[in-house]
Amino acid sequence: MFETLIRGATVVNAEGVSHSDVGIARGRIAALIPPGEAVEAGNIIDASGSFLLPGLVDAHAHLRDPGLTHKEDFSSGTHAAALGGVTTVLDMPTDEPWTATSGQLADKMAIAEGRIHVDVGLQAVVGRDLSHIPRLLDLAPVSFELFTADVPDDFLFATLDAVTEALKAFGGADTTIGISPGDQSILTGSTARDRSGTIAAFQASRPPLAEANGIARALFAAASTEARVHVRQINSGVGVETWRRLHGMADASVETTPQNLFFTAQDYEAQGAKLKASPPLRSPHDVDALRAALSAGLIDIVATDHAPHAPAEKAATYAAFADIPGGMPGLQTLLSTMLRLVDEGLIALPDLVRMGSRNPAERFGLGRRKGRIAAGYDADLLILDRRQSSTIANADQVSRAGYTPFDGWAVKARPTSVFLRGREIVREGKLIGPSSGNIVTRES
Repeated sequence: MFETLIRGATVVNAEGVSHSDVGIARGRIAALIPPGEAVEAGNIIDASGSFLLPGLVDAHAHLRDPGLTHKEDFSSGTHAAALGGVTTVLDMPTDEPWTATSGQLADKMAIAEGRIHVDVGLQAVVGRDLSHIPRLLDLAPVSFELFTADVPDDFLFATLDAVTEALKAFGGADTTIGISPGDQSILTGSTARDRSGTIAAFQASRPPLAEANGIARALFAAASTEARVHVRQINSGVGVETWRRLHGMADASVETTPQNLFFTAQDYEAQGAKLKASPPLRSPHDVDALRAALSAGLIDIVATDHAPHAPAEKAATYAAFADIPGGMPGLQTLLSTMLRLVDEGLIALPDLVRMGSRNPAERFGLGRRKGRIAAGYDADLLILDRRQSSTIANADQVSRAGYTPFDGWAVKARPTSVFLRGREIVREGKLIGPSSGNIVTRES
């Protein structure tokens, strides 16, 4: 007997769609059953006419906890995630303090306990003191993050030599190292040449050339050390072409974000500070190249880089555009924005699952329990009704940022229920029940 049976839905996995009823027991998918077959269940959910997807896994988010909780915290950020169909959030290590030691990682795990509405995997930062890596590995973070530009000196790996030596320090460990592609020499040089503080100056300090060089550096270093790397959000045509030509030489994956698939630099005129983030928004040509790469299957993961700030911080006056706090919310709108891509015909629902669920789960060490609708996997699920429509609205956002850059956008679908390990946590757009998320660690 199953605890719950979801009957009548079209099941969507990365490999395609199928018609099965889904039996759930003890928080996991117990069986996929031929449609309509008589089985016993304590709770039967009729999802006829709807689609059943694995919960999304956002591989790039900043929950701001500890130390920056006026911007976001574990509770508010995971509330937003749940409403957006994201059942696992992978949290970046750039809080206060940065998560650079085993003690800091253990403290962060303890802080999250009992306060998260979805599952959360924590990421650790690679600092210049590489001696911390072995003890951090013992705690099995879902990834390590290595930065090549625009960060404090203690976490900056600005040269090919520095990146390579850092990757060597992992000594073949079974982990993934996320690398944010940039070029500190271009950032430093451009900033010295142009102190105007304009949007154009900000863009020139972080150009497509810097991204392409950062991608190449990451892949060269990964190839020479046999490290497993993941290149963080790319958004330029030359970056896409660099990835296309070089990615086969290393064990590497790549991501982009919804904002980079929909907005161009021209949108700064209308939204200004709300869209300010790194990398900067690019030209229409760059967006077209990125979309073509997504459609062709060249992009492995779509993540959000959810990076909220308090409304007053975004609204304040700054001497330079570069000084505006960078980042925007995205957890609550990841599903909706990817569904817009489905509406446009750029991708199909299985592609959404591949880039938004299966691939991030597999790449970040959760692939034996997350990202698929299959027997033995966590029953992290969302029911999607494509007969209904929905509209993204600022008024509905629960992140402390208080807005979304996608305000007013219509989507030809509506999530009606979200389940975390078999328990319904969202119904008709509302969070129900107490927080029940767990800290998840990398599978050994």
